[in-house]
Amino acid sequence: MALLTIDNESTTHHPLDLLEEVVGANEWAFERASRDELAVEIEGRWCGYRLYFFWQEDMGALHFSSIFETKVPKARRQEVHNLLALINEKLWLGHFDLSSDDGTPMFRHTIPLRGAPGVSVEQFEDLFDVATTECERFYPAFQFVIWGGKSADDAMAAAILDVEGEA
Repeated sequence: MALLTIDNESTTHHPLDLLEEVVGANEWAFERASRDELAVEIEGRWCGYRLYFFWQEDMGALHFSSIFETKVPKARRQEVHNLLALINEKLWLGHFDLSSDDGTPMFRHTIPLRGAPGVSVEQFEDLFDVATTECERFYPAFQFVIWGGKSADDAMAAAILDVEGEA
């Protein structure tokens, strides 16, 4: 996904300022709740995703989460936790989690930037690519467990099949 070419030298050092330029250039809906928070809405193949970015100045870290448009009923949360363990051991970057507040599945990652001159457009591009790829890859597994009543093992077996073409 080639997001945008921006001259990094012309932007400020606050990472969400650069992110706001990238998001605006792609014409994605977003809201800048505060200087250190930005929310973006994008459509995926399976559902819409709400992306949250939080800049932690004192830690020099940018936290990111991509939240699915679904909730896990309490009766299925244990099996979803089993699924999370299976999914997370396959990931190289980031991890999936389940909100303890409302049972919302999400992909999360934090980029440590302490001592770095800032974040680059390419880093944002990689973050969007990894997050959307992994969310799209495992969304069916979540659905198999949540609504299909399948076990985590069965859902993973179905999710990792390489499908060619589209129906």
